[in-house]
Amino acid sequence: MKIISTNLGNPTKIVWNGKETTTGIYKFPVDQPILLESTDVKGDSVIDRKHHGGIYKAAYLFSADRYAYWKEKYPDLEWNWGMFGENLTIQGLDESQIRIGSIYRLGTALVQITQPREPCYKLGIRFKDQNMIKQFIDQGFPGTYVRVLESGTVKTGDSMELSKASETPLTVQEFYKLLYAKTKDSHVLRLALQNEAIPKSKREKLKKWT
Repeated sequence: MKIISTNLGNPTKIVWNGKETTTGIYKFPVDQPILLESTDVKGDSVIDRKHHGGIYKAAYLFSADRYAYWKEKYPDLEWNWGMFGENLTIQGLDESQIRIGSIYRLGTALVQITQPREPCYKLGIRFKDQNMIKQFIDQGFPGTYVRVLESGTVKTGDSMELSKASETPLTVQEFYKLLYAKTKDSHVLRLALQNEAIPKSKREKLKKWT
């Protein structure tokens, strides 16, 4: 897997339901390496700390391979890397293959796959269409958050290489589908509850389905 773009955002004011708020989802490519730290990316804008940033969401990765699909759906947008609010746009990232808990060398950083992105209205605002949220869920390739085990820098052209595979055969895509399924697959649910790379709070919420 190869890093296609490093992206950072500045605080951007938006209006939602008649109220002004601020978001960091408007990220754009930068021409310098970015530093992955324990709870966020240095110099990036993380506004809503309840839902973004933190140990289990220190950086967000999205696949460059998915851009063609969305460009066809939304041809009138001004397209650039970072459209999905990702810090790193990565060629070859495949959520149907990447396991939660696996550890990767990402530039000079060491990261662990933790959980898929669950879209909110702010993604719809960037795409100028709230229907995009359901489309994003249905498409099934949400990108992934990572935990930073060793802080380090990442630049365009760097590689994302597997360092240690998760012992739990639970992919990002399988967990993503589990989160939104009305009827939970008992096998996938069991794998999720056993996977300590997933935040404990999220696993606790899933226990009600057992």
